[in-house]
Amino acid sequence: MAMKMDLNSIIDQMETGEQDSALTALQSYNQEMNHCFTFNKEDEQDRKVLGELVLEFLHRDLQPSCHLACLETVRILSRDPLCLDPFTSRSAMSTLARFAGIAVSSPGGEHNQGEEGQAEGEEGERGEAASPPSENADQEVITEALKSICNLLLHNQTGQVVAADLQLIKGVAERLKQCHDPIWNHEVRFFDLRLTFLLTALRVDVRAQLVQELHGISLLGNQLEATLGLYWPDTLETARAGFEGVPPEELPPLSRQPTERAMEILKILFNITFDTNRRKVDEGDAAEYRHVGAILRHCLLSQAEGEERNEEFHSHTVNLLGNLPLPCLDVLLVPKVQQGSIEYMGVNMDAVNMLLEFMESKLDQGLKLKETLLPSLNLLTESARIHRETRKFLRSKVLPPLRDVKTKPEVGNALRNKLVRIMTHIDTDVKDCGAEFLFVLCKENVSRFIKYTGYGNAAGLLAARGLLRGARDSGIYSEDEESETEEYKEAKAHINPVTGVVEENQPDPMEGMTEEQKEIEAMKLVSMFDRLSRNNLIQPMQLGMDGTMREIAPEDLHKMAHNPLFQQEQLDNSDSEPEA
Repeated sequence: MAMKMDLNSIIDQMETGEQDSALTALQSYNQEMNHCFTFNKEDEQDRKVLGELVLEFLHRDLQPSCHLACLETVRILSRDPLCLDPFTSRSAMSTLARFAGIAVSSPGGEHNQGEEGQAEGEEGERGEAASPPSENADQEVITEALKSICNLLLHNQTGQVVAADLQLIKGVAERLKQCHDPIWNHEVRFFDLRLTFLLTALRVDVRAQLVQELHGISLLGNQLEATLGLYWPDTLETARAGFEGVPPEELPPLSRQPTERAMEILKILFNITFDTNRRKVDEGDAAEYRHVGAILRHCLLSQAEGEERNEEFHSHTVNLLGNLPLPCLDVLLVPKVQQGSIEYMGVNMDAVNMLLEFMESKLDQGLKLKETLLPSLNLLTESARIHRETRKFLRSKVLPPLRDVKTKPEVGNALRNKLVRIMTHIDTDVKDCGAEFLFVLCKENVSRFIKYTGYGNAAGLLAARGLLRGARDSGIYSEDEESETEEYKEAKAHINPVTGVVEENQPDPMEGMTEEQKEIEAMKLVSMFDRLSRNNLIQPMQLGMDGTMREIAPEDLHKMAHNPLFQQEQLDNSDSEPEA
């Protein structure tokens, strides 16, 4: 109740209209509530009244300190999703945009808020242009206004619509172009990027506008380049300014502030490129994506301060790499082999090796594999599919020549063992992705795939692709020699293809049984399948001539259970069908 009385007292001070009294009251409120993120429901109406009064003050020509206090109050009040009505009108959002320095002029020369109290020096000569930066701009005011707009977008759909209608993305883009201008501090730069992230995450139209009208790929690529302090010693090769000739692994870690900004840029680029790897791009777009890809390679090989921040930084980098058009992934292999580089077939494999290590670390963590593992695993799979050198390097690391033929493929701590284990994961996306990666490393050769994983683990992928009867290579892979070890050649004839290992000889359970007894046992098994099927506990399947699985109809299964000759007739009929 004391807090409610304080709020009423603040409202009383604001209603006097006296600047000094209002400033003192707001500063007291802001200090007390600065770290408050939950609010009493009984104060809801009072908070709305306070919000309206604060907006009235923002429309007046007051001291910068009073405007700053008002904006700090808006930031605090905008944390409450139930009290946003005063701030989501077109006029309120326009006022906040003006203080944030991202208001856009209309073709007629007036700012789109159409309000009294417009900032001095508003430009009216250019159509749809953002307010020009001022060397004397109060960056604390700008930051508070940006934070308030971000809160509104995060909590309120009306605010999202109004922000898109006011073309705030244009105002932010104008300031993003000043990425090399030292005038702007970290806070302004960071919340410009956070606002851009929210707009592109929540509004499809803004996403398209940023890409097509505002050349967002190039804009944000330049922003990322400036944030990381890069220069280009050669085509599609990057280095950090001031550290010429220093290998990437010896560079000092990126400090907190540039890393935070870089991660926001990576998230925005992810939003606006999420569908590019599924469509063709022209030469101009491909050049932009390769430019970004070269910067991402630098991110991948760079370290950030703090283990958690470094892992997050690399996660965003990998996520974005997965969005690039597949032909543009060749930028990962462009840099020349240097002293200390990992070289394979004359190609620099530093980036690919880093991706492999990152993927294995996520595999070892075992947490939320769909979100954490699949981006890097998918990226490695597609890179291996289109780049011969990448595939052969990854195969040498993941599927080295097979020597141990007595241990099951899923048992052990080698990377192959870990990947085979996820081929039976409960999440089908994880299972399929792990199997696909190994299948590509085997050049989509069924017998080689079974050799490294065992038929039991491989059956899921083979059934999904109609390859249970085996199939030839797809023809997209180069020829190379089969690397069978002497150990494997000696044991090959004794390997159980289902488990993928040599097993001790087991006694024959049907030894001593007559053919009639064997047939009786087989019919018992069919009858059990029939009962389970009728109780909807299982769905019996059969392998078609085209290598795909087909359902066995309940009536056919019932006939099999009661008529042994029916199964043989079905087999005879299926043999006469043409193969697909």
